[in-house]
Amino acid sequence: MGGMALGKNYDGQNCALASALEVVGERWTLLIVRDALYGVRRFGDFQAHLDIPKAVLSQRLTTLTEAGILERRRYQEAPPRDEYVLTPAGHELWLPVLALAQWSERHLATYGPRRLFHHVSCGGRLEPTSYCPTCGGVVRLEEVEMRPGPGLAGDTRQDQVSLALRTPHRMLDPIT
Repeated sequence: MGGMALGKNYDGQNCALASALEVVGERWTLLIVRDALYGVRRFGDFQAHLDIPKAVLSQRLTTLTEAGILERRRYQEAPPRDEYVLTPAGHELWLPVLALAQWSERHLATYGPRRLFHHVSCGGRLEPTSYCPTCGGVVRLEEVEMRPGPGLAGDTRQDQVSLALRTPHRMLDPIT
């Protein structure tokens, strides 16, 4: 079968999921969003934690910024340095990221969850909808603490983000 090369987009698909995949469906993109949810903000920290090629990271950060998922903010004037902070639209990706991670734990992972997500105020472990069965409410992202899970036990990575995420960490709190 001869054929056309696989396109990079979903032209002709009048579908909300296809539209979302145009923005977040490329390799690395949801991992960048996940790290931003964890509090990663700086290019070098994304690059070191994900071990992603710098050119790819730069392109994905541009796409996410243009789509309104990340906002680029200057944190140092000389030399100029920027960080990437999730917008409210980026915060909304928390539930799909959580649901995908927990789906993978149930169906794909053999090592146990690497990260556990708990409600800060009562300690309950969150369900994929960010529902806390302990206190009976849906938990806002700012009230979620990520804790190391059993699948993280063998992680020997030494980058700053990996080291920071080996202890409990509140979502969105900057890792710098």
